[in-house]
Amino acid sequence: MKLSIIIPAYNEEKTIHLVLEKLKKIQFKEDVEKEIIIVNDCSSDETENAIFNYKNSNPDLNFEYYKHEINKGKGASVKTGIRNSYGDIIIIQDADLELNPNDIPAMLSAMLELNIEFVNGSRYLAGVHRPLSSYKRYLINRFFTFLTSIIINVKITDMACGYKLFTRSLYEKIILKENRFGFEAELIIKALRIKRNNIAEVPVQYFPRNSGEGKKIRNIDGFKVLWTIIKFGLFKMK
Repeated sequence: MKLSIIIPAYNEEKTIHLVLEKLKKIQFKEDVEKEIIIVNDCSSDETENAIFNYKNSNPDLNFEYYKHEINKGKGASVKTGIRNSYGDIIIIQDADLELNPNDIPAMLSAMLELNIEFVNGSRYLAGVHRPLSSYKRYLINRFFTFLTSIIINVKITDMACGYKLFTRSLYEKIILKENRFGFEAELIIKALRIKRNNIAEVPVQYFPRNSGEGKKIRNIDGFKVLWTIIKFGLFKMK
């Protein structure tokens, strides 16, 4: 089994090497060949140098590297990564280390044990110790998650979590149009329209950042995510 780990990166010079180090060390119960693909979304800091400095110091970790010449957004970066990947299972790994790669094996095990095609990470399910995060962001995400659950008639707890694990065969049935943060809502809505009882959620660790620490999503992005939920969920746009 081959697992493609897609890392969209934008101005993450301080954390990208830490993510790669954790990915190098993760262990799976299953026989897994991991493929790491980094997509630099036209970073304006030293992200690229940090990536290659890590590579020079760790030649045993192989990864593919792609760079957008203009900033296209997280969704576009994920699509670039998937287009250049070969794994039969795909996971999105943010470069900011808010989510811990040590949770990936549990997500993969859940997929295989339940024989499903989609596993969603949840920052709100019990069973994991987490530091407290912004209450306003929590309320907004809970509202978006509740709205998504009603629309697709599947109870989920964390629509916006960056950890999405899915099979390539499922992904190939979906045409993703969103290029920025809204792609996560579009992905989960379209995936569950194909097959409703095809998802599990796994509790994951979460180490939140604020805007001063490099948090990328802004208030305007929240409105864009809401519109994504409405147009692909309520209006069922293709």
